[in-house]
Amino acid sequence: MSTHSVSVPPITLETIHTIDDDSFTSDRVCIVTGSASGIGRAVALAAAGNGLTVGATDFDAAGLEETVSRAEEIDLPGTITPIVADLTVDEDIERIVEEAATLGDITYLANVAGVQHIDALEDFPMDTYDRIHDIMLRAPIYLSKRCIPHFKDSEDGTGCVGNMASVHGHYVTSDKVAYNVSKFGLRGLTQSIAAEGDGDIRSFSVSTGYVKTPLVTNQLEDTADQRGISVQEVIEEVMLGQSRVKTMMDPIDVANLFIIGFSDLGSHLDGGDLLFDGGMTLTYE
Repeated sequence: MSTHSVSVPPITLETIHTIDDDSFTSDRVCIVTGSASGIGRAVALAAAGNGLTVGATDFDAAGLEETVSRAEEIDLPGTITPIVADLTVDEDIERIVEEAATLGDITYLANVAGVQHIDALEDFPMDTYDRIHDIMLRAPIYLSKRCIPHFKDSEDGTGCVGNMASVHGHYVTSDKVAYNVSKFGLRGLTQSIAAEGDGDIRSFSVSTGYVKTPLVTNQLEDTADQRGISVQEVIEEVMLGQSRVKTMMDPIDVANLFIIGFSDLGSHLDGGDLLFDGGMTLTYE
């Protein structure tokens, strides 16, 4: 397998799955975290591609501008407004929701932002754990808490939270304790929202194997060093070794799952998990 296997093709109109849904209108807002790159950028583009107004948030201002530029280049029907913010700061989380509310009715929240650190549990730095927890679990909880009142106050009193989980929210690999714990926690958040939402406020999670994102490519060398193997072996044995499908997903493939979950096609998807893992977690040889 060559390094070309983790290269990402550009997102185009043709790669965005569009759904004829009465709720996908410009007066409805979808907040997307981690929108400066990877899956977050893809979800922002897919939501705008379905006519929604997007509040795209990330701490990377330049990356957000690239997301906005891409939306303009491919002439998406919806608009993307960048909201630069730090998910480890409560005041920023509050401001994200406040600014998004000025764009229309907040109806959808996609908690996508993620970070990674590779270390054995006995060596794992707790300040790094705290940062990963804050970004990947605490922020989604607080954003959901702040968005739910907006869902309830909307014209039809509905809304939906989509959480980016992972195969690591089903089973774990070594040396990623903070990531693993956060992904399991996101599935708990998903089910908690469903338990309290009475079917009007829905939630779902998306669990994939390895996706062609900067988060994945940036951990290749660290994982190789930690395990004493080559980068090529990390891709073939660690990332795809247990998968029956021997290719990684593109970010837009994952983004399209969010669109399905948000749409009326997902009306009975409430607390559930979309497990698109290539057979990684449910099969064995």
